[in-house]
Amino acid sequence: MTLPGLFDLSFQTRRDKPALEWDGRTYTFGEVDERAARVATLLLSKGLAKGDRVAVLLANSIAYIDLFLACTRLGVIFVPVNVLYRDREIRHIAGDAEPKALITSADLSPQVPDNAAVWLVEDLLQEAAACEPKPGCDVIDGDAPAAIVYTSGTTGASKGAVLTHNNFIANAVNVVTCWAFSSDDRLLLTLPLFHVHGLGNGLHAWLVSGCLMRLTERFAHEQAARWMEEFQPTVFFGVPTMYVRMLDWPRETAARIGARMRLFVSGSAPLPAQVLEDFRVLYDHTILERYGMSETLMNISNPYTGERRAGSVGFPFPGVSVRILDLDGNDIAEGAVGEIYMKGPNLFAGYWRRPEATAEAHRDGWFRTGDIATRSADGYYTLQGRRSDLIISGGFNIYPREIEEFLAEQPGVVEVAVAGAPDPRRGEVPIAFVVGDCDTAALEAACRAHLASFKIPRAFVRIDKLPRTALGKVQKHLLKQ
Repeated sequence: MTLPGLFDLSFQTRRDKPALEWDGRTYTFGEVDERAARVATLLLSKGLAKGDRVAVLLANSIAYIDLFLACTRLGVIFVPVNVLYRDREIRHIAGDAEPKALITSADLSPQVPDNAAVWLVEDLLQEAAACEPKPGCDVIDGDAPAAIVYTSGTTGASKGAVLTHNNFIANAVNVVTCWAFSSDDRLLLTLPLFHVHGLGNGLHAWLVSGCLMRLTERFAHEQAARWMEEFQPTVFFGVPTMYVRMLDWPRETAARIGARMRLFVSGSAPLPAQVLEDFRVLYDHTILERYGMSETLMNISNPYTGERRAGSVGFPFPGVSVRILDLDGNDIAEGAVGEIYMKGPNLFAGYWRRPEATAEAHRDGWFRTGDIATRSADGYYTLQGRRSDLIISGGFNIYPREIEEFLAEQPGVVEVAVAGAPDPRRGEVPIAFVVGDCDTAALEAACRAHLASFKIPRAFVRIDKLPRTALGKVQKHLLKQ
């Protein structure tokens, strides 16, 4: 089975059921299916064939869904592009993936390099409306590539992770099963579809479960409370920065939203334990934190039923095998800190046209995630940060997450990130970048009272906001600069 066959569970058996709320209109599953079929006909008429790539630079919209579904049916490889990218970044992806076309909107087209073959989505939708729907699917191999998702590239040029139909299917089945999705759910999706969090979790959980989804262009803090009051979702996928903003909503609003909600999920960046606790008090819900990557989709998740442990990302998903090894690749004792290695049906097929990088990212058949973690005696995994974020100071290993969690508990601290700075004597020392109205002298005193001396930040830098990616991940390389 490939993705179109899996999605037919909704398109063929729930054709008249409301499926999607977008821009003030509700579409049935049958209407979503027909729109995708018309776009597939159009793409065929423009010469696209199985194995070709199409880059898509669009904000969230029903057109984005049309294009993704059409590509999965034709065997055309979908290449999502971050809408925040500019000329240099888009030029790299276009040169690396070599798409037959880059589809964008009129308002985003000025960001596209001059040498790219640009198709405007407004023109495509008008043409597709006059096309006959193309039935069926041209993909019969689940190992065929469905998408190339480019990594953030914080340590160099971004690489394209090739995700197959089987990768997406394994992920969708796990998400729907382990998080108890049903056709009765109501999913509010504000995450960008150019990221696997929105595409591989949100979009696919909707299509497989047959629930009703409201899609918005983005998360807008000033409007999101109204959306939740109007739509009354039962499921919400977010990133930590969204949940931090939701703590500012009135207690009465939070209580009404929480009373109707079944599940809040957080990912794409670590969720501070203090935010989880403050949210639980305000909304009467414990956020379910999970762990995923562009190369692997979802790996590990706190349980839907059972303890959702603060600071932990829980247990491996079904079919996903996980090991923690030391920095030299050796097995370590329970509770010790090491790098996460994994394998399973969720694991990508490799980096696009980069066999050396693919080989370097694996060891003995296991994928090296680059993420540092511990595993408790009862099996919960807790992330400590990226291997590249590890600070080695005077021979001691310092894991920034531990210091960040402690500082986040201090009065006045809204957000915090700890990064390493060069030091002529110790090699590196930790520096804390703090957002909020807080006393840095008091922060230093608290650290001296509760942390080992080598973990105490050598400086506390007050900043207005942390530099983040579109999905809320802190860009520590910018802090280091």
